[in-house]
Amino acid sequence: MSPAATKGDTFPLSPVEHHPLHPFLPPQARLLMLGSFPPPRARWCIDFFYPNRTNMMWEIFGLVFYNDASRLVDVPNKTFRKDEIVQLLLRKGIAIFDTAQAVRRLQGNASDKYLEVVQKTDIPALLQSIPLCHDIVCTGQKSAETLCEDYDAAVPRMGESSTFVIAGREMHLWRMPSSSRAFPMKIEEKARYYRAMMQQVGCL
Repeated sequence: MSPAATKGDTFPLSPVEHHPLHPFLPPQARLLMLGSFPPPRARWCIDFFYPNRTNMMWEIFGLVFYNDASRLVDVPNKTFRKDEIVQLLLRKGIAIFDTAQAVRRLQGNASDKYLEVVQKTDIPALLQSIPLCHDIVCTGQKSAETLCEDYDAAVPRMGESSTFVIAGREMHLWRMPSSSRAFPMKIEEKARYYRAMMQQVGCL
């Protein structure tokens, strides 16, 4: 039932959406970034993760790795520089996917608040492809809660990490501020959290 529904109301069931992207898993990756699920395709400006032009992730990465929020942004074309983003992730050993493999959108938008997770991602299967990885960062509360539901892991405070074991591998779970503009924090402050985390896991 939608959060806005009242008793006795009936609504058509939202269709199940399956993840439209393959996991990005450089074999030498030391860090796995997990979001929740991509926004509706109509909001995409690149065929990659964090594709919404209003999402701050690649501007945060610009600040963290180049001290320039626009470094990975194609400003005239209102998109992101996908090739440069991919090369940066490969160089730094950063893998990316999401905690949900299939979802329903209860409100038809990109908000995590209205995502119903139908099928969770097989995280141990991802980790098999990245044997050097011992750090996972969840890029929002929804992804952190989804991951921790199935593993004996505590959701850490923002900017901190907790330790847990998954598929026999000791992992550190980091919790970062959401890169959504709806999350009320200045981009410079978000970048500060990500920069500190990247330094501690050896990606910076």
